[in-house]
Amino acid sequence: MRPVFCFGELLIDFLSISEHQSDGLTLKDYRQYPGGAPANAAVAVAKLGGKSYFAGQVGSGIFGDFLKQALERYGVDTRFLLQHPTAKTALAFVERAPDGDRRFSFYRHETADLLMTPEQVDNAWFSDPVIFHFCSNTLTTDAITTCTHYAVDQALRQNNLISFDVNLRHNLWPDGHADKDRVNSLVYKSHVVKFSRDELEYLASGDLESYIREALKTTCQLLLVTDGGNIMSYHTASYSGEISPPPVDPVDTTAGGDAFIGGFLHAISRTNDPFAAIVDRSKLPELLMFALCCGACTVTKAGAFPALPDLNEANSLFTRSFPDASST
Repeated sequence: MRPVFCFGELLIDFLSISEHQSDGLTLKDYRQYPGGAPANAAVAVAKLGGKSYFAGQVGSGIFGDFLKQALERYGVDTRFLLQHPTAKTALAFVERAPDGDRRFSFYRHETADLLMTPEQVDNAWFSDPVIFHFCSNTLTTDAITTCTHYAVDQALRQNNLISFDVNLRHNLWPDGHADKDRVNSLVYKSHVVKFSRDELEYLASGDLESYIREALKTTCQLLLVTDGGNIMSYHTASYSGEISPPPVDPVDTTAGGDAFIGGFLHAISRTNDPFAAIVDRSKLPELLMFALCCGACTVTKAGAFPALPDLNEANSLFTRSFPDASST
């Protein structure tokens, strides 16, 4: 089994769980959850029984300590997690709409995760073959972009498979929208790239077919396009396909996409050759069905880490939803 090595932001999600009235004011109640897209993916892999590492930086105070303990609670290896002596841990306040969708408010100015440097990318990260996974929130400033490119380049030099979950959060970017060229520069360096349909349309500037065709001429071997509870599509240089996710009643969509990509990375990590698995026409659909079940399980519960499924839960939904497929 090849470990999954996740790099990027680790933060506190303060999730709005209720509200009450006090002296004419509507006061929201927030519950503290561990979160951050690449951290969610690392936990997803670990809860499914895989081996995962997390590399990033948090503060040294109570929030940073809590996040380190939370990762370790679920079996994620934290030997490469750093704690900055003065910078704060990033925070996100999350409000849920009645349909389970979310609205984010981030507190992430010069936080510890943004202050990592190439010098902190340890050679030990790649002492053994891994699947290296990251997201676009480590591209929102020049400094963290430099660090991200350096880490990806190091992983590529060691012949590791690169996974990029685009996961755009436009309100984290200085101009209020993601830099397309900056994000695409990492799309073209990655073997597996996951987009939501909205993200793909944004990065492609509307010309989806040309964008997909050109991306698959670069390092990219597999593009995954999710669309909430709607049909997802997948694209390789030689074929494409579609799969309908299992229907569920969403409670909280936080970490649904992270569970999907974490489930997929776990599934390919168990194969003899992950590079072959991501383009194997006979096997890829079942791996993606399993990943969709991981995402579907997650959105039926609140929070990120606690909502991610274990292998029994994911396989149970997989067996019910895709009875003709073999268990992953």
